[in-house]
Amino acid sequence: MTMQCSMESHCYYHAAMHVSLRQIGNSQGVVISKPVLAQLGLDASAEVEMTIEDGALVLRRPASPVRTGWAEAARRIAKAGYDELLMGEFANSEDAELVW
Repeated sequence: MTMQCSMESHCYYHAAMHVSLRQIGNSQGVVISKPVLAQLGLDASAEVEMTIEDGALVLRRPASPVRTGWAEAARRIAKAGYDELLMGEFANSEDAELVW
């Protein structure tokens, strides 16, 4: 067991834990215990980035939220006139019979 302290004077004890992989649909998963999530400041609704570094699976908070800046980028594209359909308008031949 090792102890690590942050600059904010929060100290945590780290011990290796053995966990089992579990079947989750067609994938495999690991259950992260509530105390570990609390120590990381995460909860069940948190999003994390997952990477493999030096043979280790690493989970960390994302540097920025998902899709940050997408709305503004879409506005710039529309303003510049680059938001036209690439394939143009088309319909299925049966669509003419549809009543809206």
